[in-house]
Amino acid sequence: MKSGLDTYLRQRLDTLRAEGNHRILVPLRPGPGPFLIHRGRRCLNLSGNDYLGLAADPDLVAGFFQGLDRQDILACHGPGSTGSRLMTGTWPVHDQLEERLARMYGREAALVFGSGYHANLGLLPALAGRDDLILADKLCHASLIDGMRLSRARVIRYPHLDLDRLQSILAAGRDGYRHVFVVSESIFSMDGDIADLGRLVELKERYRAILYLDEAHAVGIRGARGLGCAEEQGVLDRIDFLVGTFGKGWGGQGAFCLLSGVARDFLVNTARSFLFSTALPPVALSWLLMVADLIPELGPRRARLDELAARLRRELGALGLETRGASQIVPVLVGDSDRCVQVAAALREAGFWVTAIRPPTVPRGTARLRLSLTAAMGWDDLASLPGEIARLMRRP
Repeated sequence: MKSGLDTYLRQRLDTLRAEGNHRILVPLRPGPGPFLIHRGRRCLNLSGNDYLGLAADPDLVAGFFQGLDRQDILACHGPGSTGSRLMTGTWPVHDQLEERLARMYGREAALVFGSGYHANLGLLPALAGRDDLILADKLCHASLIDGMRLSRARVIRYPHLDLDRLQSILAAGRDGYRHVFVVSESIFSMDGDIADLGRLVELKERYRAILYLDEAHAVGIRGARGLGCAEEQGVLDRIDFLVGTFGKGWGGQGAFCLLSGVARDFLVNTARSFLFSTALPPVALSWLLMVADLIPELGPRRARLDELAARLRRELGALGLETRGASQIVPVLVGDSDRCVQVAAALREAGFWVTAIRPPTVPRGTARLRLSLTAAMGWDDLASLPGEIARLMRRP
C-alpha cells in the first residue's frame, strides 16, 4: 500500500521534471586518460575534478599499487579502516599525513576528514555558537551552507565577492558579537571566479574577525608549490582555518583543515563529523602521502592547465558565448534549465561529457554548462568544443 508520503514525493518529483531540474544517476566507466566510457562511447570528461590528471595517470597509479604490495598495506589492512579516529581508526599513516601537511603549509597543525563535505559540516558548528556571527559569500558551497545552518550562530550572506558590503556589515555590527567568522571559497565551484584574499585578510584583521577559507578547487592547482590561492596571493600564514580537499587536484579522497594546535585539539573533541565517522582507510592515506611529495613539483602541469583554460575562454568568447571566472572551471551560461539539459545531452552524443548545472545548485535563470578542465587534456581534445556549443546554442 502506498503512503501519503509517496504521493507527496511523486508530486515534488513531477515539479522538478516540469522545471527541467530532475536528475538521475548515470553509470560510467573510466576510460584512458581524460576520457570516460558511457554505453560503449568514449567521451572527454569535462565534469570531473581530477584537475592535475593524477588519478588518470596510469604509470603513477600502477607504481602506487606496486608500492602497496611491497608494504603489505592491503594484506594487513584491507579496504577499510574499520573505526572512527577516536576508536580504532587512527593509524600511523594518519599522523604522517597530518604532519606532512603542517610542514608543507608552515602551520602548527592539520586535521584530516573523510571528505570536504564532512569538514565543512563539522568545523563550523563546532566553532561558532549563539554569541557569534558568520558572514559568508552568497555563492559558498552547499557544504558550507549546511555547516552554517547547523551552527547556532547568526548567519548573514553578503553579495558574491562584494567586499565593500562585507566591510559595511563588519563596521556596523562587529562589536555586538563574541566572534565573527568570515567564510569564503577561494575558487568558486560554479562560476570559477577567484576571491581577493588580500582584501579579505585585511578586513578580518581590522575587525578582529576569523577567516575560514575553503580552497577545495585551488589546492594543488594554484601557487608556485600548489598550495592554493592563499599561497598565490601571499597570505598563506594569515588564514585562520584553511580547508582543502584531496578529492580534486590531489586525485584522491578526503579533506583537511590547517589550523592552530589548540584548535585542532578542540575539534578532535567537538567536530561531530570527525567524531562519528569511520576514518579514511590506510590505502587512501598512502596515496595522499605519495601525492604530497609530488604536488610542489607539478608546476608544469599547473601552467599547462592555466593555458588550456585561458585559450578555451578566448575561443568561447570569440563565438559570442558568455563565460565567467578565471580558473580551470569554465562555465558557459545558458539560462533556461531545459535548454541547458538539451545542449548537454547533444554534447555527450558528440563525445564531450558535459553536465548541465541547474537550480538549486545555481540561481534560477543561470543554468550553465560547467566545463571542468584537467592537465591530462590537450588542445586537440578541446578544439572542436567551442564551435559545437555555439552550433547547439543557435539550434531552435
